[in-house]
Amino acid sequence: MGLSAAVAGASGYAGGELLRLLDGHPDISADVITAAANAGEPITSVHPHLRQYAGQVFERTEAARLAEADVVFLAMPHGQSGAIAADLPEHVLVVDLGADFRLRDDAQWKKFYSGDHAGTWTYGLPEIAGARGQIAVSRRIASPGCYATAITLALAPLFAAALAEPDDIVVVAASGTTGAGRGMKQHLMASEVMNSLSPYKVGGTHQHTPEIEQSLSDVAGQPVTMSFTPVLAPMPRGILATCTAKAKPGIALADVKAAFSVYEAEPFVYLLNDGEWPQTGATLGSNSTHLQVAFDQHAGRIVVVSALDNLTKGAAGQAIQNANIALGLDETTGLPTIGVAL
Repeated sequence: MGLSAAVAGASGYAGGELLRLLDGHPDISADVITAAANAGEPITSVHPHLRQYAGQVFERTEAARLAEADVVFLAMPHGQSGAIAADLPEHVLVVDLGADFRLRDDAQWKKFYSGDHAGTWTYGLPEIAGARGQIAVSRRIASPGCYATAITLALAPLFAAALAEPDDIVVVAASGTTGAGRGMKQHLMASEVMNSLSPYKVGGTHQHTPEIEQSLSDVAGQPVTMSFTPVLAPMPRGILATCTAKAKPGIALADVKAAFSVYEAEPFVYLLNDGEWPQTGATLGSNSTHLQVAFDQHAGRIVVVSALDNLTKGAAGQAIQNANIALGLDETTGLPTIGVAL
């Protein structure tokens, strides 16, 4: 098909993952590769594993250059996509991996982020009912956050089937260090992270909280509230989310299992066999999400555990999945479903 892609922010972890996946995509090639601070540097000086890009350098991020591509992936820090997107022509497909266009509520944006709210685009989580049709006709797509993907996929079937109370959700999720971006931060140094788990942004302050509540509220048809505690894990990539919700009266495990049948035809979501539990290592490098469910009858709570690779299904892979749909391609094109063995 010979479609061209531009990747803005390609020197970051998500940007590098976009380049890796696009190199194996049969219909889309990364022809415009830009960065900010790394402009002019060889791509392989930042991403030594991407030998296919040897001899190329990062270009400066300029809207006019990005607009030469058929699809633009914005993999820049939160708050930076809006200005670039405003200068891109409407016919160009734009998929934003940042948070700039995910939220509908200006007040929530100002509370959890900084600066002005850039607006709201089509939310690109294809596995949620009705989402594919919207993505297919959109030229502007906000790809979900990594935690938001793991948690929404875990809990959405419960609310679609009206099995859980919307005001009693508790989530504890561990993420690898790449989820915090490539910037130098003392608490992300290897000597600080190795052999240690540490919570952060505790007490409802993580920026994905309003995004997750917004998505689940759309599924439930009523407001959903959640207590979310993220944990930094001593690993580069991956998310393991343990999500619990208060069950409505009369619910049994069979009802919960039946609700997750909505994923049977999904190419990237797997409900594991009985006795198997999600592991981050099993999803490494893949665009897949692994799920398992249990029913804690003593506490009256439904437990759903999900695992995914925060850089693939949680970022670059999902962005390409959205682009495939919007471009009329098979949404699995160029995306691995099988993880890399540890």
